[in-house]
Amino acid sequence: MDALELIRHRALEIAVRVWHPDADKTLVAWHGLSRHGGDFHELARRLGPEWRVIAPDTPGRGLSSWSLFPAHDYLYSHYQEVALAVLDHFGLERVAWLGTSMGGLLGLLLSATEQGHGRIERLIVNDVGPEIDADSLAQLASYFAVPHRFATFGALIEELQRHYAEFGIQGDAAWRRLALESSRRLIDGSWGFHFDPRIAEQFIHDKPLDLWPTWAAIDRPVMAIRGARSTILSAATLARMHDAQPGLRVLEVPDCGHAPMLNQPAQVEPIRDFLDAPADRPANGLLARLRQSLRRWRRGA
Repeated sequence: MDALELIRHRALEIAVRVWHPDADKTLVAWHGLSRHGGDFHELARRLGPEWRVIAPDTPGRGLSSWSLFPAHDYLYSHYQEVALAVLDHFGLERVAWLGTSMGGLLGLLLSATEQGHGRIERLIVNDVGPEIDADSLAQLASYFAVPHRFATFGALIEELQRHYAEFGIQGDAAWRRLALESSRRLIDGSWGFHFDPRIAEQFIHDKPLDLWPTWAAIDRPVMAIRGARSTILSAATLARMHDAQPGLRVLEVPDCGHAPMLNQPAQVEPIRDFLDAPADRPANGLLARLRQSLRRWRRGA
């Protein structure tokens, strides 16, 4: 990162990593459940100096504060408040949003609120959608609900390589970077992951929502990225997302599961193309389906 901003929200300090702080265009990039803003390092570098990338660490992750009250703070409703505080801090009235997994759902939820609806001008969801496979979600919850301790740093690296094998991470240098940014030394000298183990309580306190109406109501450009082997975002769900949003741009990443790291040119360039495309708002819902049917009829005539 090129800069670090620290923002106070209620009793918590929110760490925000920034690349290319003087760039004219801005992308807010929000990480997944147990990750942090540092995951977007390679994306920011590959997008280049014309894009300022702002990547917050969600409370309980990375450099941000851990909450003393997880039942109140490790919730999507609170993350939306944090997101709005970040946008306000940087004076962002309208901005492009890219979210991986949890960060994608956060962008989707924020775009449906009265306060956030007009502030996300285009949305990219990375390996997540309005419907998540229940078994895969249960596996995530059970994994993060248990504190992980490792006697050595090498053992932590081995676990990262096992758990994040589907991220499509390539090369020893990339794995070392992930390990260095994902670890913290514990008081007894052992090693743990760089997040509060109580973030898993979100699965207890947050009620599942039907997000299909929210997805169908989006009236701005949208893009969905899916790892070809993802168990979180199924091919069937992605197809249904496209039906609800006929203008949806889709990128499927081969040889990857949940979730693509967005660190390869083949992943970054389609994102750049989407971000730089004209900002005409797509039609959605019934009108969009009627227009799509008319185009098909004309092609067949």
